[in-house]
Amino acid sequence: MAAYLVVQLSDITDEALFAEFRAGMAAASPDIGGNLIVQEGTIEVVEGDWTPQRMAVREFETVEKARAWLASPQYAELREKRARTASASVIIVEGR
Repeated sequence: MAAYLVVQLSDITDEALFAEFRAGMAAASPDIGGNLIVQEGTIEVVEGDWTPQRMAVREFETVEKARAWLASPQYAELREKRARTASASVIIVEGR
């Protein structure tokens, strides 16, 4: 069953370092897979008060593969850059 890693980003404090994080996310594709399907497109809130400034969605074959990607050394380096440049919420959503 597919799984989606959804990252909501806000409060960007260092645009240059954040650009490195964004480029790394676009290039990150360890053997466990993961397809970046959304990276920062236009966000239109149609209901509620959710106000993410930026967003990314990565699709995986399974929840286990999404978790493995989050635990990978490649993502650990990216997470460190993100933590130094932005506030984030990260969730995994199981799909169909």
